[in-house]
Amino acid sequence: MIIVHDIFICKPGNASKLAKMFKEAMAGNEDVVNVMTDMTGQFNKVVMVSKYENLTAYEKSWEKYKQESKEMKEAMAKMAGYQEMYLTGSREIYQVM
Repeated sequence: MIIVHDIFICKPGNASKLAKMFKEAMAGNEDVVNVMTDMTGQFNKVVMVSKYENLTAYEKSWEKYKQESKEMKEAMAKMAGYQEMYLTGSREIYQVM
């Protein structure tokens, strides 16, 4: 199993807004486990945690984002403007032992 952390460092005052946006847009996505905000460490951090059986399943999950299904259009509409809310981002992929 692998765990993926998509990490966003937000502009001041936007972390909770971005976390709420992710939570609403990803509500129907069973891969997304948690959306978290910082309590210690770097300020204004949002981490979206996803879980997959393996790297192949993770790669296949990207195919649904390329589709123009009704669900994807709705999720993208909910995410409108999210790029303006953060300064930088990164992704970490962990293997669960």
